[in-house]
Amino acid sequence: INNPDLIIADEPTTALDVTVQAQILRIFRYLRKEQGLAVMFISHDINVIAQISDRIAVMYAGQIVEAGPTDQVLANPLHPYTQALLACSPQIGSGRGLPEAIKGSPPALDNLPMGCAFAPRCSQAIASCHQSQIRPKQEASRMVRCLKVELTNG
Repeated sequence: INNPDLIIADEPTTALDVTVQAQILRIFRYLRKEQGLAVMFISHDINVIAQISDRIAVMYAGQIVEAGPTDQVLANPLHPYTQALLACSPQIGSGRGLPEAIKGSPPALDNLPMGCAFAPRCSQAIASCHQSQIRPKQEASRMVRCLKVELTNG
């Protein structure tokens, strides 16, 4: 397609050195700004996401657990997985020290646990997190799928 409205980019900067990565990100910024294209940028690299996106959706075990404006989600992560993901992401020059690994292992996608898929690894989980599907909570700009989080509609 020569004039798409949307580009879906799945891990387009993975395994690239930082110079080439910067060039790719510059191209995506140009396409968004000058050509008016929407870009769905899929990546495990939270630092790259922070550079290129206006909105972010954090997924765990195939389900969106938190979504909202990138600056808000990264500055104030609400879901325990988003918090853990940021804690294990190296931030050069932050003075935070070494990243912290997320305890445990991801679930098998063909055998997900009852309730929140992150609950077995979550330090904040309560009994009801393990019992039934967690419905998303929504406010104007943010969404989170966690029993422990209360959103304010203001």
